[in-house]
Amino acid sequence: MKKSYKIYFLSAFIFGLSACNSSKNDFDATGVFEADEVIVSAESSGKLLNFGISEGDNLKKGQEIGAVDCQNIGLQKAQVQASIEALKLKQNNASPQIEILAKQMDSQKSVMVTQKEQLTVLEKERKRIQNLVNAEAVPTKQLDDIVGQIDILKRQMESTQSQLAVITQQIASQKEQVNIQNKGILSETQPLQVRVSQIEEQLGHCKITNPIDGTVLVKYAEAQEITGMGKPLYKIANLETMTLRAYIAGTQLGQVKVNQPVKVFIDNGKDGSYKEMTGTISWISSKSEFTPKTIQTKDERANLVYATKIKVKNDGFIKIGMYGEVKF
Repeated sequence: MKKSYKIYFLSAFIFGLSACNSSKNDFDATGVFEADEVIVSAESSGKLLNFGISEGDNLKKGQEIGAVDCQNIGLQKAQVQASIEALKLKQNNASPQIEILAKQMDSQKSVMVTQKEQLTVLEKERKRIQNLVNAEAVPTKQLDDIVGQIDILKRQMESTQSQLAVITQQIASQKEQVNIQNKGILSETQPLQVRVSQIEEQLGHCKITNPIDGTVLVKYAEAQEITGMGKPLYKIANLETMTLRAYIAGTQLGQVKVNQPVKVFIDNGKDGSYKEMTGTISWISSKSEFTPKTIQTKDERANLVYATKIKVKNDGFIKIGMYGEVKF
């Protein structure tokens, strides 16, 4: 709180003390109503495209109430995204080479299938000739010939199997090589994606979002004006519950405690009467303060007081800066 307000509240307390000694009033303390005020500032620089609030408007928390022109930031995002797309085009694709190798593998597998069928036929023929040789119906040379053909076919099958292994290795090697090349390209993409996230956060700051439920007290800017980061746009406060800051003497501390209900009176504006309301003590200072030095008498300057805060439900009559009287 500003020093001037502090003196203002302390002066109100002195006024309340004098009122307590009066025959007309028997209030225990006097103070001034205040509210938790929030000054909302711009989080980006540029022209206010729209800012359609007015003083006295009731706003909700999270309500979007305006925007700052951030076209330049949007163009930066588009530029970075274009760079990311360009890097994607630079990535190598192993599909064409792998397709060729895959066709070669299919061809070798077909050869392998044929060779297995041939081996099955030759094995049957070998058994038949073996039986004939055992019966001495055919010469042994025929058996030797069929065994030789089986040996040749098995070596061919081993060669085919070896070709399949080589092609499999080539496919794996091709994929690994392309992955290594693409990793270098992708390593350039990650910093750009981080930059996009940063720009998106900046774009979010271009929207003016109301931070709390409350009433607009002061408006500092208008639409189409140029604003800057940190420049105040408006002041808002929640006026549904007001705080009466009152000062009490040390001798009154025994009468009050936190969460204690008290009676609060405000000027009714008619014949000096008061409107009675209910308040709750929410805070009592643990440190004493001297009364303002503007008090001329030595006795009054030596008085020690304690600040208190009293929460009062506002029915619309209480205004910031209004005096309030308290009875414990």
